Amino acid sequence: MDRFLSNTVSRIDAKGRVSVPAHFRAVVQKRGYSELYALRCLDLPAMDVGGLDLLDRYEQRIALEDPFLQTADDMSFFCHGDGTFLKLDQDGRITMSDFIREHTGISAEVAFVGRGNFFQIWEPGRLAAYGAQARARLLQLRQGTKAHEAKAGERPE
Repeated sequence: MDRFLSNTVSRIDAKGRVSVPAHFRAVVQKRGYSELYALRCLDLPAMDVGGLDLLDRYEQRIALEDPFLQTADDMSFFCHGDGTFLKLDQDGRITMSDFIREHTGISAEVAFVGRGNFFQIWEPGRLAAYGAQARARLLQLRQGTKAHEAKAGERPE
């Protein structure tokens, strides 16, 4: 497996460390990441975590912007100054720094959520609330699509 999939909750130890799920560590190893980079989500209380390819993706997007406009400067601040490196120790743990805790609200437990090419770190209660909202939005979209399809299938009399 070469994608970050599924989700799990882990407890933070007395030293502020948490074990990254084994299946996530396997992806990290398979991709050859020597360290992880974590960025604050702009609109969610979560951290996006990946290898340097995650950072490369943002830098490619910045390169498309006019370097003299505020957008490029804001994007550079976001990806270069509003993130942190995470080092996996020999036991596959990362430290939950104040930087991460303040943005996510994490205290005793960490939810790890696979997002394909990267994963996210959440406070479990906030993840549960977000998951319920995301499912509700998708259900509404699906029901709207079904209603539209049903109307399109009606025959005029």
